[in-house]
Formats: sequence, structure tokens, C-alpha cells
Amino acid sequence: MSEKIYITTAIPYVNGVPHVGHAMDYLLADVCGRYYESIGDTVRIQAGTDEHGNKIFQKAKELGLPTQEYVDKNAKKFQDFISRLGVEYTDFVRTTDPKHEKRVQEIWTRMKDYIYLSKYEGWYCTGCERFITDKEYEENNGVCPDHQKSYEKLVEENYYFRISDFKERIRKAILSREMLILPEFREKEILRLLDESPDVSISRPREQLTWGVPVPGDDTQVMYVWIDALSNYITVLGYPEKDISDFWPACAQFVGKDILRFHAIIWPAMLLALGLPLPKTLVSHGMVLSNGQKMSKSIGNVIDPIEVLDKHGTDAFRYFFLRHIDTFADSDYTSEKFEDAYNNELANDLGNLVQRLATMCSKNNFMFDDEPAIVFPDEYSELMNEFKFKEAFDFVWTKVQAANKKIDDKKPWILAKENRLDELDEVLTELVLDLKVVSQMLLPFLPETANKIIEVFAGKIEPPKEPLFPKK
Repeated sequence: MSEKIYITTAIPYVNGVPHVGHAMDYLLADVCGRYYESIGDTVRIQAGTDEHGNKIFQKAKELGLPTQEYVDKNAKKFQDFISRLGVEYTDFVRTTDPKHEKRVQEIWTRMKDYIYLSKYEGWYCTGCERFITDKEYEENNGVCPDHQKSYEKLVEENYYFRISDFKERIRKAILSREMLILPEFREKEILRLLDESPDVSISRPREQLTWGVPVPGDDTQVMYVWIDALSNYITVLGYPEKDISDFWPACAQFVGKDILRFHAIIWPAMLLALGLPLPKTLVSHGMVLSNGQKMSKSIGNVIDPIEVLDKHGTDAFRYFFLRHIDTFADSDYTSEKFEDAYNNELANDLGNLVQRLATMCSKNNFMFDDEPAIVFPDEYSELMNEFKFKEAFDFVWTKVQAANKKIDDKKPWILAKENRLDELDEVLTELVLDLKVVSQMLLPFLPETANKIIEVFAGKIEPPKEPLFPKK
């Protein structure tokens, strides 16, 4: 039975250029969406940009640009980047869109029973756009480990959101798997953080935060950027003026592990305050390391995804980051690993298989009269439904390698030479059927390549004029 599926990606700040961490959100969501479409579901995928906050305002000021002009330019960069990745989204949200801002203000008003005014005295990191607990301050010796800047001491009157009213309901939702957190080892981490989570400050005085959504009914305060940003997942669907129940709750929300706490604690509390169901699954991916280290401009090991895309193409990029980067854990990228995967796996395993088989079919005038119905193997479907995309991709590759082995073992060129045509027809039928199933399983991962393979083996079979993956 067909279902309506909603998939979301975390919206990045537009104070910099897109990087490989952003690519992982988009790629995983795209794989998920394409898979569900392949089994007949109706899919919506959200993407967007987070355009409010002090660091964006300050960056625009440094460049001498009006803030809106700055975010317009950078939002376009992210949209172009998503297109370069071959990612298909249905909805794009920008937090500076007046429709979004109006909806966020209405969300605030609907949560007002859980919001109160109080004095905040503590630590803040502008780079992270978040308040820092005393425990974090002590653990990091007062310096943000990501931005290498001292935390700022704040004393100001802010609005607070009573997380405490929802902790037990969030805990029950996690433990009952009403809101599944993947990978499962992150669940314990979130439950511990939930215990420690205080009520959160959700606004800042206007003199401290000028670039943001005004708090309804209080012109002296501006919404904290996370309240504004998290709301995007439902404002892009038209909430609150539209009924969003066809697509909400989200089937899967893809986020990096560094922002899981916001999505697993603050976001569910907001939804409960609004009387909305919680997302079905929060999928947290790890970080892409560069030569075993976290990427850093100061170290000089930052990977430019555009350079990789320009050199190798979209599907080669998708291949490496979907198969050789773990769906859930931190994984390492090096140019040597990428080149090895490209030449030995994409070019040798898959490209060579398609070329060899299509050539043999062409030489022997082999073709299908009827297109067979494609049924996914159970193991593949189970892995895809469990969001274990790397494992599913590995499974597909075992079928690619098995097809290559079948050619080597059954030697169809000898069958042709010896005029054993019935046996040849049987072997080529098996191999083409195998490859048709492979191409369908590859569609979520390598859509351009999969469609080329499907085209080659439809009707009269001719080998591709150019190799699918020319060796570098």
C-alpha cells in the first residue's frame, strides 16, 4: 500500500560555503527518498538554509554587504550544491522568508503557556549560536573546541522554554521507539543529556541579536536561532495555517551527530507543546574525517566537495560518500582512498561488467522480448528500511561482484565459439536479469549510472560508446 513519506535535512548556516558534512545530510535523505519512491510511495524531501543569528550578521558586516544580500547569495550556493549532488528535494525553506517568519511567530504564540521570562547569567558561544552549561564550560576550560574561542559571559533577561514539562514524555517516546534514534548507541547519550537538560533560553535582547525573528508582543526581544531554525520542518509544510497530517510526522530526519541533542530534546518538546506527533526516526550520521583528523582550516585538511565533483563527477562522489563513509559512524576520507574506490570498484567492477556483458549481448544479437518485473531481495529491503544505507550498498556490490564471477566461471564467449547457443542464451539471460536487479537497487545511490545501465539493457543491447567510469 502506497504511503506518504516526509524526509528532512538539517538546514545549514549560510555564513560559509557548503562542505562535505552538508553533503552527507543531503545524500542520505536523497537515497531514502529515491528508495521509497521506487516502491511506490509519495515522497516529500525538505532542504533549506538557516539565515538568522549574530555570526551571519557579523560576517555580512565584515564583507560590507547588506545582510539580506549576503544570505541571498549564500542560499543560492547551497541550492546549487544540492543540485550538483544529484539530490532531488521537493521543498526548500529559507528562514528569512516572510512566510516562515510569520509562521514561527505563530508557533511561539501557540507555545506561550510553556514560555516564561527570566534572567540568564552564564556562558554563550556565538560560533555555535548556543548557550553553554557550566559543566561544558568546565570540561572545555572555557574555550569552544570547535571554534577555539573563549566562551562569552552573558547577563541578560531572556524568555525560557520549559523543557522540564516534557522530559518524561520525551523519555517514554525514546524508550518505546515511538521516536527512534539511530544509531542506537546515540539513544543512551540522549537519555543522559535529557536528564541534565535545564529549561532553555529561547530569546535574546534585541541589542544583542538584531538579525532574527522578533518575539511576538515584545519588541525588545528576538528569537533564539534554534527555535526559529527547528520550526522550519513544519513551516515548510504550511503549518500552522495548513493541515500537515498527510506528511507529518516525518518518516526520517537526517542530522549530524553534533546537532542531535537539539533535534532529540528541544525539537520534541516544541512539538509536544504544539500538540503535534514526534518524528518517527532521527537518523544521526557521523563526521567525515580527513586523513584521520577532524577537518580544520588551521590544519589545512578541509575537503572541497566542489573540487571532487569537478574531477570525478556526481555519481563517483555519491559512490564514495555513500559506500565508503559509514552511515552512522565517523569515517575517513583521503584522495588515495577515493582514487582506489573509483578505479578498482566503479571502473573495474561495475563499468567493466556493463561493458563486457553488453558487448557479448550485442555480438550474439541477444535481447529481451518482455521486461521482467523487478523484485528487490529481502535483505536489501530490510537494510534500506532500517536506514543502513552503507550496508545496503555493500549488499548491492556483492551482486555486482557475483555477476563478474559468473561471467568468468561460465565463459559465455566459449559457448558462442562452440555454437552452444541454448546454453549461451541461458547464461546471458541470467546475467542480464542479475544486472537489471542490480541497476534497480543502484537507483537510490547512483541514479545517473543506474539509468544508463537500464537504458543499455532495454530493447536492442549495444555497449556504451564511452566507459561508465573511465579510469583516472
